[in-house]
Order: sequence, then C-alpha cells, then structure tokens
Amino acid sequence: MTRKRRSGFAGHGRGFGPHDHVCWRYRDKHDFRHRVREFLSEGLTLGHRVCYIGTGTHGSLVEDLDGIDGIDEALKSETAQVASLDSTYPVGAVVEPAAQVRTYVAATEAALAAGFTGFRVAADCTSLVRTPAQLDAFARYEHRIDRYMVERPFSAMCAYAADEVDDHAFAQLACMHPNANTSSPGFRLHAADDLRTAFAGEVDQLSEDQFALALHRAELRPRDGRLVFDATGLTFLDHRALLRLSRHAADRDASVVLRTSWPGVAVLVDLLDLTNVRVESAA
Repeated sequence: MTRKRRSGFAGHGRGFGPHDHVCWRYRDKHDFRHRVREFLSEGLTLGHRVCYIGTGTHGSLVEDLDGIDGIDEALKSETAQVASLDSTYPVGAVVEPAAQVRTYVAATEAALAAGFTGFRVAADCTSLVRTPAQLDAFARYEHRIDRYMVERPFSAMCAYAADEVDDHAFAQLACMHPNANTSSPGFRLHAADDLRTAFAGEVDQLSEDQFALALHRAELRPRDGRLVFDATGLTFLDHRALLRLSRHAADRDASVVLRTSWPGVAVLVDLLDLTNVRVESAA
C-alpha cells in the first residue's frame, strides 16, 4: 500500500501526515516554539499521541506548549508528553542509531496499543550533534528512523539551532529528511515505499562530497542485486555524482535503477558507459 508522504520545502509546521519527517533549522526560539505547537497540535487533531523533547526542565518544556487547545488535559491524560534530554543523555553522549530507532518503535507501538492513531514527536536535537562523532551517528539514525516512518504512523520534526549547528553540519542532517525549511544542501536522500530510496533535488560539484557522505551513512542494502531509487524529484545530477553512485553500487555487487523523468541522467549514463546503471522512465 502506498503511503503519501510530503517531500520538499516546509515553511511552517502544518500540513504533515502520519508518515512525515521534517528537518527544521531555527534562529529564533520563539518562532521555533510556535512551529512546534503547530506540528503537535495537528498531531492531536489526527488522533496521535504527541511528545515534545528538548533541553531544560519539565516545567519549561510544558510552558513551551502553552497555547495548544486542550493541552492541559492532554498532558494529564498522557495524550501529550514532554521529555527532557538533560535527564536522558549526558553531555557529549553519542546516540546509537539502532537503539534510538528501537526507542521510537516501542513508543509508536505503545501509542497504537493505547488506541491512538499514531505517534508524533517534535524534538530539539541540537545537543545531540555538537561533536563530529555525535553528528555522524545522528545522521545515520535519521535515515534509519525515516525508513520506519514509511511503514508505521510515526512522524517527527527534528530541530537544530543555527547558532550551534553550522551550515555544513546542518546540511548533513537535512539531506536525510524528506522535508526541510531550508534549500540547503539542494538534494534529499530518504526512504520511499517498497524498500526503495527517494532521491530528489540536484547534486552538483558543490554538493558532491555531501552526496557521497549521505550515501555512505544511509547504508543502503541491495534488493535482488539492485539499489532502486525513486528519482521522480531529481532535477539535476552531474557526472561526478553519477560516477560516485555507480561505484557505490559496484562496491556492493549491485546495480543501480534510477526511476526518473529527468532526461539528462539517461544521456550521462550513455556518455559514461555505466553498465551497472539503468534509467527507467517514471510513470
């Protein structure tokens, strides 16, 4: 069954469904809290259990949700929850991707068992990506949890403070999401239905290394000897990125299938004589 997911630029916290995943960069904390309230309020309307995660005391996190209709009753009934990272992760803690996914799998399944239609989280993840080791682990986690979201009704807003997470680091995180509130880094590599990977936007010389890093972190697994990409949202791919994609598949004894409506990629495949890359016209 195909599950509809949003993909692209996000200007606010509304309009997201049960399987959506958005990366949010903020400079103004007041505006960020407004977006959190939009995102979680809509989750409540959808019948989800919702959770707000960030640093600070339990009381300060509750205050951030003030203004959501019915929030007091929702908190009392645990329809809405808050959780402080201060009590969960010590400073500098490196998230273990598989364990973090299991945590949200358990929370989602518990919400469904309790009669909710899904589970939605808005989390300020800034404190979890401050060091290179943290950033690498969390970017890997972002892709893993995105794959779970395709199959189950778990949606999330992952937020990062611009004054602590620089442009380069944020781009590494944003590209692993279907949605972001910035245009950087220009491409998106995220989960799609039927164990495929969605590849959208454009990869040029400036983003080539970022693309290679995203491929590495996504840890894509061939299926029947193929890496299949839903590239219906692809608008540009230069020859260096295409060569990297070909080598990435070859290193895994796999071929590449790109399903796209952009004609340029087929021309490049022919010019470069990439025998392990097949282009299929998108329906």
